[in-house]
Amino acid sequence: MTRSAEDIVKGQLNAYNARDVDRFLSFWAEDAEIYAHPQTLLAKGHRAIRERHLIRFHEPDLYARLISRSVIGTTVIDTESVTRNFPEGVRLVDVVGIYEIEGETIKRAWFITGTPKEP
Repeated sequence: MTRSAEDIVKGQLNAYNARDVDRFLSFWAEDAEIYAHPQTLLAKGHRAIRERHLIRFHEPDLYARLISRSVIGTTVIDTESVTRNFPEGVRLVDVVGIYEIEGETIKRAWFITGTPKEP
């Protein structure tokens, strides 16, 4: 059964919130690229994506709440409110994720991240 672009992004978000790095990576291409929008490369490939997310998955309050999702062909755009732990405490961060699906995995993603604010 073929997974839709929406199912792929939904699956990776669920794995993110479960802090399950192996399941999370199963939704990403082996050579996937993650960018800070528009073109700052943050991680390329499973190894770098794993390292980046393992650190984040240790945050006790980490949770991404989906606000909206748009699907246009093989592109999925999520707007989220992410709870994160910072040295100054728990903060909410507005995030827009733009996911490019190729085959049945995320090939590239761009993130626009707001300024952390108190909940």
